[in-house]
Amino acid sequence: MTAAGRGSTTIADKAVRKIAEGAAREALPDSMVSRPRGSATVQGRRATVAVRAALPYPAPLSDTARQIQRHVAERTRQLTGLEIPLPRLAVTGLESHQVDSVPPANEPQGARAAQRRWWSARRVPTALLILAVATGCAAVTADVIRVHTTGHAAAPWRAYAVNWLAGHRSGDLGTTVDALVVAAVGVWLLVLALTPGCRRQLTLLTAGGPRESVAIDRSAMAALVKDAVGSVDGVEAVRVRAGRRRFTVRTRLAFGERETALRQATEAAERTLNACLLRRAPRCRVFVTPAPTWASPQQAADDEPFAEKGPTA
Repeated sequence: MTAAGRGSTTIADKAVRKIAEGAAREALPDSMVSRPRGSATVQGRRATVAVRAALPYPAPLSDTARQIQRHVAERTRQLTGLEIPLPRLAVTGLESHQVDSVPPANEPQGARAAQRRWWSARRVPTALLILAVATGCAAVTADVIRVHTTGHAAAPWRAYAVNWLAGHRSGDLGTTVDALVVAAVGVWLLVLALTPGCRRQLTLLTAGGPRESVAIDRSAMAALVKDAVGSVDGVEAVRVRAGRRRFTVRTRLAFGERETALRQATEAAERTLNACLLRRAPRCRVFVTPAPTWASPQQAADDEPFAEKGPTA
């Protein structure tokens, strides 16, 4: 029987997405609470896959991410028969779990590289623009067909629009305002088309080159920095504001030297950010504010004899 007579098999995007999510769960420890989420697009014999998942902590972030990418690609390729490149992996969080994540012995030791930024799919703006244009075109087309098939007059809204356009010149206030609104929408669409978006995600360095694309959400980085700074002696509260280029850490000191706590907290935050192997390590600013009950070690030492002596008769 010829190939045309045997028919063809089409694999839906949803099926590939389910398989990729299952493969990601296989690569993660069984005790992980959050479930990976993914997306897939099938084009002929090739499929593009993206996965969003939380990673176990503590573990080497880049090595664990690369292992998940490769397992998802190989497992999905095995079960679907499609050509699956390395998927995009977005790290959405970190979960406390003891795991040994050791890179394979044959790990290529190439120059580390990474994509500069991830490009957003812009699904919401695209859907809104398509919906608005399609609604207008469908309304005009339906009214034109109705006029030519039934012989009725044009719809009042279309007649009003034509008369309004015919009665307004380019110098009128209403025309100028409408033109400015349309121009602003056009500039907004151009900005969306020319900027990558995904501002909440930071790309990581990978040993396999730009083909391996891994990113981590800034909220996950903020949680990691918060845990590291919170382990400093004397720190009782930590707040982290994660920006794209700068992390701001504000701590409250319960006891101990303020200068020592500031130095240790800064070192802990910078060490954590550098260990994640971000493509561009953000700057880190740390502020230490004494708690209302805080007292310097010298002042506490001066007050201690009086506290031990107690009142005299």
